[in-house]
Amino acid sequence: MKEFLIGLLDWIYKKKCYFCGKSKESVKMCSDCYDSLEFLPAKINRIILKCPVYCAGVYSKTLQKMIRGLKYHGQRDLAYYQAKYMWEYWQRLNIEGDFQIVPVPIYFKRKKKRKYNHMELVAEEFAKFSGYTVNTNCIERIKDTKPQYNLNKTQRLMNLNKAFSAKPEEIIPGKKLLIIDDICTTGSTFEEMIREFNSGKIYDITCFATVTPFED
Repeated sequence: MKEFLIGLLDWIYKKKCYFCGKSKESVKMCSDCYDSLEFLPAKINRIILKCPVYCAGVYSKTLQKMIRGLKYHGQRDLAYYQAKYMWEYWQRLNIEGDFQIVPVPIYFKRKKKRKYNHMELVAEEFAKFSGYTVNTNCIERIKDTKPQYNLNKTQRLMNLNKAFSAKPEEIIPGKKLLIIDDICTTGSTFEEMIREFNSGKIYDITCFATVTPFED
């Protein structure tokens, strides 16, 4: 009944595409705008502490608006499209194994202010596509770090130093770790999380970001 009522309201008050403003499909992201998204080559983007890092696309144009809309402007519906985009790229990699999805955590005060962790929303949608399990209990952010975008590599590492606390006892046995984030610039966030997991003797880790700022 709830889904029917939501669908009815969507039909009455047609949704406009967040990207082009058209309402013919009454969705947050129309098929034309989604189909305009481009992918990077299906290969390892970089290696951090012996862990492979993959980036699906480049942080520009529609992808940039998608990430900023979800992260800063309360556009929660965009989590579905971000996860779909990541899943389509992930399938191209042909990576075998069963994973537990670990979204990069945010500090509790920031989550309270924003009312959600955008990457947890993406992880939940990605799990629906992949069949993987979401694990938000195995690591937490214990330091209220500064925004990373104005910092260089050294400053980013200092900013993130001891920012996370892993809980190895919460790792689901038999499942590899798939850490996901929206943007991978220098890889400092992934690096600090990997280091923290390694301290708990957790090594089978893959990192996956929606975008990187750099062309491959």
